[in-house]
Amino acid sequence: MITLADDLGHLSYTVAGDGPPVVLVHAGVADHRMWDAVVPALAGHHTVIRYDLRGFGESAPPTGPFRETDDLGRLLDHLGHRQVRLVGASWGGRVAVDFTLAHPDRVRSLALLAPPWPGYDWSADMIAYDEAETAALAAGDLEAAVRVNLDMWLRGPARGWADVAPGLAEHLRAPVRTSLVNQDTVGEHSQGGPRGDLTAIDVPTLVGIGGLDVPDFQDIARRYAAAIPGAELVEFPTAAHLIALDAPAELVAALTPFLTR
Repeated sequence: MITLADDLGHLSYTVAGDGPPVVLVHAGVADHRMWDAVVPALAGHHTVIRYDLRGFGESAPPTGPFRETDDLGRLLDHLGHRQVRLVGASWGGRVAVDFTLAHPDRVRSLALLAPPWPGYDWSADMIAYDEAETAALAAGDLEAAVRVNLDMWLRGPARGWADVAPGLAEHLRAPVRTSLVNQDTVGEHSQGGPRGDLTAIDVPTLVGIGGLDVPDFQDIARRYAAAIPGAELVEFPTAAHLIALDAPAELVAALTPFLTR
């Protein structure tokens, strides 16, 4: 990977392919590697940019206040891209939304895969997940916290581990561990993103949801699809929360015509 250094540390990124630029923003329990299975197909027609958010993957944790949207803008400036197509998964989807609201002239199209909703009234199951992670970390059991996250975000509530493709848990284990180690530092310094009116988003928008995802996120996806004018809701029946891992071929098929608009 290549690094972009600044006063707060560095961002690591990678670029593949040639053509109109597409930026893939990873989930909050992952890093740029969550897109490994979709990049080869997309790179046949696009310049595919992946990067690790601060404190994830190979990007250094922040040493002072920062905004994820500013980081993304700085990376695009560094690479010389005035306007891009944005694809964000989970927390990366919210970063993509916030960037679009802050810089509408820089986004040509937007794809949101199971993004969170600020201030959402979480279900008892989601609260129990958060409490289990918190308890594991408080006890100093990082590996237990990793398992809690793999159970929730990779396996999901609607299937057993036998139904998850072999190797995915190990593929995700190290990124989850890194995110947990750095989450307090990231949370301390992150200034969040600008809040705005979703009805102001005026670019082609795809909202994706896994049919096996947490019910809260299925509801949230429908909220985004209803709130953003003209947004298209696409369900991936065999996927839980991390669509790019569970259904990469189906995701590429949904994104390909969308990214050529």
